[in-house]
Amino acid sequence: MGAWKKKKLTQVKSNIVESLELPRDIVYGAVIITAMGRNQVLIENYKGIIDYTREKIRLQTKNCQVSVIGKRLVVEYYTNEEMKITGFIQGILYDS
Repeated sequence: MGAWKKKKLTQVKSNIVESLELPRDIVYGAVIITAMGRNQVLIENYKGIIDYTREKIRLQTKNCQVSVIGKRLVVEYYTNEEMKITGFIQGILYDS
């Protein structure tokens, strides 16, 4: 598919999403990150774990990579759709 056709298709999809007021996270598969204080992070719509240490957990999402930085980090649970990370959260980084 040519670059022009791909751009046009993306534009049409965006117009449909906006006109029907559909949730962008569902249509585009965007990552949803919910921080609950400094001790818990819930991440939805991730694809896989790239790195897992007690100081950094790096995840692949559809559009980017997300790193949770902190101390004593633990993946408390995960499913195909979501993951809960606990510990002392110092930051969340997005890499394209």
